Amino acid sequence: MPEVTTPYPAGTPCWVDLMAQDQQAALDFYRDLFGWEGAPGPAEFGGYAVCELQDRPVAGIGPTMAPEGMPEPPTVWTSYLASTDAIATQDQIVAAGGTLLAPAMDVGTLGRMLVAADPQGAVFGVWQPGDFFGAGVVNEPGALTWNELHTSDIEAATAFYGQAFGIEIMPMEGHDSYWVLRVGDRTVGGATLLANDPPGTPAHWLTYFAVDDVDSTVDALVRRDGNVLVPPFDMSAGRMTVVTDPQGAPFAMIRSAGS
Repeated sequence: MPEVTTPYPAGTPCWVDLMAQDQQAALDFYRDLFGWEGAPGPAEFGGYAVCELQDRPVAGIGPTMAPEGMPEPPTVWTSYLASTDAIATQDQIVAAGGTLLAPAMDVGTLGRMLVAADPQGAVFGVWQPGDFFGAGVVNEPGALTWNELHTSDIEAATAFYGQAFGIEIMPMEGHDSYWVLRVGDRTVGGATLLANDPPGTPAHWLTYFAVDDVDSTVDALVRRDGNVLVPPFDMSAGRMTVVTDPQGAPFAMIRSAGS
């Protein structure tokens, strides 16, 4: 299992988490679907659960927390981009036209985080590692394997993520409507146009989890009251599907070609 033992380079997706209206139901669902182990954490961290796969941190699940009188936020997976200095990254996000949703804050000795939206409205997090640097296992069944930006304006996204994070967005070879995100010489994610999503879908980051068998995992998801948005299909990178969990959080699952 590919373990991650050093901090992620700045700009690289390093963690994903879910804020769920029913945290325990979400923990139970993903335990059954992916084999994660997790329990509500300390009150000082809002009960946030760090889920593990074979004793390595794989994703976070916490309870939604809306200010009094405000509606509950949507149940969605959030992708976090690594930073060596969250305050400096926060300034760069604002300078590049992004919007702060939760300004930089310390999370004990674990690290520092913030949540923001790019100029097209896609929400993402930023993580500056302290004792905790993010996902300890990736690219294995049940673990994070890809983070994909869905945007209405690829040129504007290229400018924003380049200025804020030093991420390069460039056309994927052999594809006329797909782009890759690169940090240094490494491909760290993808980007596509909202035109490929159902009408009215807002800009967003989509989380992909690797699975051994897409079709059987979809069957298991449906039995647990999840929903299928895009039925399993084959494409150049492998076989994939887009689904939601029982509380409505969208995510993708993929078995990579050759795996």
